[in-house]
Amino acid sequence: MDSKQSKNESSEVAGRIYDVSDYKREDPLSSGLARTHEQVSDTYAEGEIKAVIDDVNGRDIEIAKERSKKER
Repeated sequence: MDSKQSKNESSEVAGRIYDVSDYKREDPLSSGLARTHEQVSDTYAEGEIKAVIDDVNGRDIEIAKERSKKER
């Protein structure tokens, strides 16, 4: 593979963004994008483990995690 062809393929990979159809595709790039999208979505939906509110005075106020009725 010459450097021009390699550069074109790299640009193709770097320019790809997640698409819903990536879940159905079998190539490594699509499955990687789908997996990364899944992880980011899960992390975003879950939130932080130790969530805090930034106080105007620069102090962090920890938010207590409420337990569900099932956990009590």
